[in-house]
Amino acid sequence: MTDAELIAEAKNGSQASQEILVRRHYKLVFSFLYRMTGEKELAMDLTQETFIKSLNQLSKYKPMSDFKSWLLTVASNHAKDYLKSRNHKDSQNTYELLEKDMKQGKSVASIFEKNEKRKEVKEALLSLPDFQREAILLKYYNDMKIAEIASITNASVPTVKSRLKQGLGKLKLYLNRGERDEERTV
Repeated sequence: MTDAELIAEAKNGSQASQEILVRRHYKLVFSFLYRMTGEKELAMDLTQETFIKSLNQLSKYKPMSDFKSWLLTVASNHAKDYLKSRNHKDSQNTYELLEKDMKQGKSVASIFEKNEKRKEVKEALLSLPDFQREAILLKYYNDMKIAEIASITNASVPTVKSRLKQGLGKLKLYLNRGERDEERTV
């Protein structure tokens, strides 16, 4: 069944259609929210809340727009609202040894190196202002077109292009700075 067919059934109260929509788009919403927040548990909570909110507001969905874009708009707005209202402290990240890496015969050093690189990219993304991070995540992690990003973020196309350019520039500086610092210590 297509999203449109499932949505029509869900609007008529079909719980099965709602469940299929959630299962079909869960990974998309979770990965977006995880990259926005940088916290797995928080992203899981926000993903659940996003689906509850979107299913309750399904009557507002207009079939002329792409459902994924509408859903990411709901997720983006929900995350922004949460992050604005949230008083949080950054918790220290710990390294995790992945069992599959160990089973594949990878050395502990290579696993730490891989995790360190992920941590650097995550920190670099989290260092960006929310509006730049959001644009980069939608463009490069969710493969959205600039016009779609503009629609989701309620910004103009030139504004989205500017956010992408400035955000990528800041990421490059952040990541290069880390490499220079590492070279100095060696």
